[in-house]
Amino acid sequence: MNAYLRQLGTSFRFLAVATVLLGVLYPLVMFGVGQAVASAQANGSIAQLNGQAAASTLIVQAVPDTETRFFFPRPSAVKWDPTTSGATNLGPSDPALAKAEADARTEVASREGVPESAVPTDAVSASASGLDPDISPAYAQLQVPRVAKATGLSAADVEQMVADATNTSALSLLGQPAVNTTKLNLAIAARIK
Repeated sequence: MNAYLRQLGTSFRFLAVATVLLGVLYPLVMFGVGQAVASAQANGSIAQLNGQAAASTLIVQAVPDTETRFFFPRPSAVKWDPTTSGATNLGPSDPALAKAEADARTEVASREGVPESAVPTDAVSASASGLDPDISPAYAQLQVPRVAKATGLSAADVEQMVADATNTSALSLLGQPAVNTTKLNLAIAARIK
């Protein structure tokens, strides 16, 4: 019985030390490192609009189909709902995926007033999470004339906003530039009020 109590005491002491180290100290150190090294990202990358927190630049914001003043993000299998995420689970040889992409290509071409051959792939294909705010610079450039006309801003102003919302290849993970539609649309909203 004495050996049992000794082992039980050792177990409780180990539990207390592990709780302090892994449940208190480690999280505090990681919180401190996150705040010191990348505080914006650690705090959710919250973007401001008119001095108020408006959106996280890490998550796409839905744009209604009838809204012509803003840049449209990629399609989403989850309808841009941030409470969930996921892909369509349709394989590349699935006729339903081919039809959805063809329908989306026709819709984008019609909305932007360009031939279907000018519509970039990311304009018709969803990201794996359905919440990715990034589009290709080609898709952003395709939308510039429509946004400029709908907002009354000059095309040069809209192109500058696109450039400001573009992650350069040095900053993007895979080395490809991408335009953050959340940042871009917030910049437009601030200008058109």
